Amino acid sequence: MEKRNPIILIHGLWNTSTIFSSITSKLDEIGIEYFAPTLNHSLGMTSIIDLTNVLNELILEKYGLEKEIDILGFSMGGIIGRYWLQKFNGYKRTRRLISLGSPHKGTLMAQLVPKYPFRGISEMKINSKFLRELAKNDIFLDDVECISFFTYWDLMVFPSWWTNLNSGEKISVKVYKHRNLVRNNSSVKKIIETIMM
Repeated sequence: MEKRNPIILIHGLWNTSTIFSSITSKLDEIGIEYFAPTLNHSLGMTSIIDLTNVLNELILEKYGLEKEIDILGFSMGGIIGRYWLQKFNGYKRTRRLISLGSPHKGTLMAQLVPKYPFRGISEMKINSKFLRELAKNDIFLDDVECISFFTYWDLMVFPSWWTNLNSGEKISVKVYKHRNLVRNNSSVKKIIETIMM
């Protein structure tokens, strides 16, 4: 089997890395290396910027500065991954960014949350300063293969098609809850097929 890049799995808000257990068991079966750190979101009080800084330290510790990797982010994790690509020149070493139900264009669910103390959640408001800055620098994604998974029945990221990046492939899966994007068998099967491509 050809050697594949290790995959950095980045979980979302109110989750830990165990949210990926259905995916990691399959990756174990097929022998693809992954790194799934748990980040401390403090219930949405920790800024995406701070979480990305922590992620970068963990990636450097594990893989150094140059090893080529892939990134898979669920929910807020996809935003953290996208920001890491920009802020830390991650785009130079990342072949593929897979995001699962990530509110790349914001979500109405964040609109009523106060900026203080919930900075991390407020950065996912529609048209937030953070997301506007992120979109300005999406030129860094030009050389990265981007794949966005979403479900039309996503009540956490609403409207659901705002999960999609402007570039790359968009894949709709028929699951009925946000977290089922990483738990449902048919969704996991599609994700693994995408990883194997």
